[in-house]
Amino acid sequence: MSGSAGSSRGWKPSFNPWLVTMVVTMGAFMEVLDTTIVNVSLPHIAGSMSVSNDESTWALTTYLVANGIVLTISGFLSRWLGRKRYFMICLGMFTLCSLGCGISTEFWQLLLFRAFQGFFGGGLQPTQQSIILDTFPPEKRGTAFAVTALAIIVAPILGPVVGGYLTDTYSWHWIFLINIPIGALALFGTATVVEDPPWVTEESKKPVRFDYIGLGFIVLGLAGLELVADRGEDYDWLGSNFIRIAAVFATIGWVGGIYWFLYSKNPIVNLNVFRDRNFTLGCALISLMGFALYGSAVMIPQLAQQQLGYTATWSGLVLAPGAVLLVMLIPVTGRLMGFIPAKWLIVFGGLCLSASFYYSHFLVPDMSFRSLVIIRASQTVGLAFLFVPISTITYATLPRALNGDGTALFSMFRNVLGSLGISISTALITDHEQIRNAHLVKYMSPLYEPYNTTLQEIQRGLISNGVSAGAAMEQATSQMYQQLQTQTAVLAYSDTFLIVAVFAALIIPCALLLTGKKVQGGGGAH
Repeated sequence: MSGSAGSSRGWKPSFNPWLVTMVVTMGAFMEVLDTTIVNVSLPHIAGSMSVSNDESTWALTTYLVANGIVLTISGFLSRWLGRKRYFMICLGMFTLCSLGCGISTEFWQLLLFRAFQGFFGGGLQPTQQSIILDTFPPEKRGTAFAVTALAIIVAPILGPVVGGYLTDTYSWHWIFLINIPIGALALFGTATVVEDPPWVTEESKKPVRFDYIGLGFIVLGLAGLELVADRGEDYDWLGSNFIRIAAVFATIGWVGGIYWFLYSKNPIVNLNVFRDRNFTLGCALISLMGFALYGSAVMIPQLAQQQLGYTATWSGLVLAPGAVLLVMLIPVTGRLMGFIPAKWLIVFGGLCLSASFYYSHFLVPDMSFRSLVIIRASQTVGLAFLFVPISTITYATLPRALNGDGTALFSMFRNVLGSLGISISTALITDHEQIRNAHLVKYMSPLYEPYNTTLQEIQRGLISNGVSAGAAMEQATSQMYQQLQTQTAVLAYSDTFLIVAVFAALIIPCALLLTGKKVQGGGGAH
């Protein structure tokens, strides 16, 4: 036993650790990209498959539900199947399911392949992080996570850019088909350079009992929560039997699951990871960051397309400069971690992120492309100072034996809260449009003099262009109503950015509670 422990402590990967990191990050990047690449293409999917815009969003919901479930149990699956084998299965099947999505001719086919895509894609992110944790010694993980950040943070931002370009230039099918060469290359690279360390190999040889009850609680909890958040606005929340049933399932899943995992002898998820203070706070921090990251990545393109009349390509390009800025700043963050404690970098990042969302709420209906780019770029500054320090300090004091469950739960919280960020921000926009409309519509009255003055000016302008008096009156009223709709929509986005700013500000007190305890030993905290 002591000999085995000694060989484990002295283990090093056969290939360059940076090559291993690049290979496994390629697969994770592809999977995260698919979380947001569909967003700008949903109207095109709806049109080509003869479904409503509301129905088309199930292409996103099915992916997120399956993805969240597998994220949670990926630590168990990697122990059961062997980590490298599990990662390769996920890569290969994700690539095949991408092909299935790309060649789908019926909407049910697309939904089926999207569900399987989410199922197998869910194992890529946590397994990638677990591989990196074991490939690098603790003192070098910060730099390694800087590379990981390219997959986790840049991919959701690039998703709408790539999706918009491929959809407008070719067709929506290519947002899935583009995964095939990337997936094949990542699969070949993984088979060549990735290997399981001795302690992972030993763990996979142990007999494992599959926790079917625990899995059932996870399915109920995460699927129910995702359905409530993603479909609640469309189905009138608790006014719908469907949403009420989903809410009951979610409650049973979360409450029953926590109890089961705490007291079961062989749970599918080990909740002992939450005994580590830094890990628990790290999950809270990454949840807040994921909420802001995914929510804002959807709000900006949605505003550009629906209110400002941008094409899918141009709405995606609004995000591109921010992605470039992020790529430039992430290595700087990695270097700063060499002499600035991670908790203070997180505090600074949270402050920047909250301030940027507060700045973003100063929207106007005739906002230029340049202004939108500046708004998005300001948001990415805070994100650049968050992911690497959060990821590093989260695992700094976690025992190596818990790395698999830790990376699974860490990734689950980021993705689930990210998907909730998309759902909640969209619901907030809809709700605040109604609130703002109810407030402003009272000014659309002949009893309000500024309304009369503006209406008469528009009418005179139309008459001077040869429009008859009757038609001019009708068109002027229509224009005023359209201005009201635009104004209420822009105000709704402003309100939502302000709410997200409050969520982002919660990062600061959470970061201050982190401890500065150092990792002991080369293999992790023991």
